[in-house]
Formats: sequence, structure tokens, C-alpha cells
Amino acid sequence: MTETDPIPLSALQHWAYCPRQCGLIHLEQAFADNIHTARGQAVHHLVDTPGYEIKSGVRVERALPLWSDRLNLIGKADLVEFHPDGTVFPVEFKHGAKRQKLHDDLQLAAQAMCLEDMLGRLVSKGAIFHASSHRRREVTITPALRQLVIETAEAIRAMLASGRLPPPVNDSRCKECSLKDICQPEAVSDHTRQSMLKRNLFNPEE
Repeated sequence: MTETDPIPLSALQHWAYCPRQCGLIHLEQAFADNIHTARGQAVHHLVDTPGYEIKSGVRVERALPLWSDRLNLIGKADLVEFHPDGTVFPVEFKHGAKRQKLHDDLQLAAQAMCLEDMLGRLVSKGAIFHASSHRRREVTITPALRQLVIETAEAIRAMLASGRLPPPVNDSRCKECSLKDICQPEAVSDHTRQSMLKRNLFNPEE
């Protein structure tokens, strides 16, 4: 993927979770599975087949393709509800219990913005469906969240243009990352720290 290609909506979530993870997947095309990705794939099998149904007057679309020429984004929504009053309500499926995660909210906001550009309608809210607890968490698509979508997409494009991987975070996020063995955050972080020490070793104190 190059900086001129449409940014996948999933890349926004990856960047918000960890910029290096995003780089490994979307710059170097690296990926690996672990228990967390397997659970996520199992959850998404519920909504991976395109189609629709009507429930209590609400049209429910599954695996709906999304795009925005304005934002140069592309992807799909797990599920979108079209209500009789004109309300459009995207729902993103995630494994795990109900809890707020900024990277999930960011992906949902990007879906809402794509829907707005496609349909010419305001999409002010959506929801994250947490499969483990079978509960929805409603998310308001705030101006701050919309701005974060734009800034994140710009940061990803800058990374792709540079061709350089972001540095590893080497913190608690790494424990759940399927790319830990590829990323090697401990080794890379230690090498970076050693390089900094070498550069400063003979600097005279002011």
C-alpha cells in the first residue's frame, strides 16, 4: 500500500492502538494470528456475509462496503441499521467484554464519516457490540473524534510516504499483540536505548 492508495478503515484502529503495529501490517504486509485475533475473526464471521434483513421496520445491512473520496478511506461496516425516521446507525462487532477503547471508537467514527459522504446524511451515533457480554456500547461521533479520524489518516499517509516503521512502544499493549515476535519490541527498544547512550557517552556536561 502506498500513501496515495485509500487508507483501510482497519488501519486507523491499528494506528490508534499502536503505530508500529499499523506499520508492520500496512507498510510491510506482516501479520500473524494469536488468541485475540482468532476470537476477533470468530466474532466477525457473524457479519462477514453481505446481506440484509428487516427487523421491526429497521433495515439491517451486513458487511456493507464503505468509502470516502473526500477522506480517501475505504473499508466495510460490520452492520448498519437504517431506521424508518432516516437515522443511520453503524455497529462494529468486537470480541471481549463491554469497555471503552479509543481505537474502537475511532474506527466506528470513520465508518460514520464514510456513511455521511456516501448518503449525504448526518450520522451522529453508532455502537460497539461486545460479543463476550452481548452488550452494545453507544458511541457519540463527536467533533473531537471526527478530527482524530482526519489526523490519524494523515499520520498513516506520512508513515507510508516515509517508508519507515514507527518505533516500538514496548509496554502493556505488546502482551496482547499477535505481531510481538515480528516486532521484537524489547530488542528494538534496547538497541535504540543503547544507541542513545553511545551518542551521549562522550558529550561534555555544560
